[in-house]
Amino acid sequence: MNPITVHTAGADHLEELAVMNKQLIEDEQHDNPMNIEQLQARMAGFIEGHYSAYLFKQDGELRGYALVDHARKSLYLRQFFIMRESRRGGLGTLAFTALLNHLGTGQIDIEVMFWNERGYRFWRSLGFQERSFYMRLDGAQVGQDR
Repeated sequence: MNPITVHTAGADHLEELAVMNKQLIEDEQHDNPMNIEQLQARMAGFIEGHYSAYLFKQDGELRGYALVDHARKSLYLRQFFIMRESRRGGLGTLAFTALLNHLGTGQIDIEVMFWNERGYRFWRSLGFQERSFYMRLDGAQVGQDR
């Protein structure tokens, strides 16, 4: 398998990033209702701030992206996406390894939606360990029987 290269994305990549982010939201079954235009604007805000977006390429073809928060002591990987047609062949592992090398770190934090079993297994296979449970109260009354 040919190597993965990591490239820093800029404002000229916002549409590509938004399209991939929309697919990531769909794949994770996330409740984010944003459309492509909204995701593009949100991504612009991220990369104008303390986030950096990175594109994964193989043989000159775009294979995915990552969005990393550089403001945290342990870097935070907010989004990681491999294009659907490029999955199940080890490319995610190669891209993640290339990203860590590009960032010059071996420590990074992530979150995985609890219902995303495939994502959970992927991250566990790379050596990630649970550190906390992120929880949300959404519209329920406190103390109400369920």
